[in-house]
Amino acid sequence: EQSRFSDVERGSWYDKAVLWAAECKVVNGVSATRFEPDSNVTREQIAVILYRYARYKGLDTRERSELSAFPDVADVSSYATTALSWANGARLINGTSNGSVDLLDPQGDATRAQVAAILMRFLNR
Repeated sequence: EQSRFSDVERGSWYDKAVLWAAECKVVNGVSATRFEPDSNVTREQIAVILYRYARYKGLDTRERSELSAFPDVADVSSYATTALSWANGARLINGTSNGSVDLLDPQGDATRAQVAAILMRFLNR
């Protein structure tokens, strides 16, 4: 089946994964027709993807944390609030240290190391 995203090349190494994840409502594109497969992923986007995947798999996603403890809570996109609260409460996504202050850094790009740690925590739950 053809991807609904015009920028996901048919036959690319990620084509089937993107199609599956979109069909299962684990991911959305950046618009109705664009996915931007080469863009960086933010920390809040990782939270949303894992939250949607956990719900898709029927896992318990009721755990929450109070995000207001983070000084940058206002930077969390409205679509990501529940997912990030779950991911932080489940200890999947922790604050990132900025000197003496822990920030969520929801709009910040997730590094490869952060993604690896988040996925390991998710799989070991």
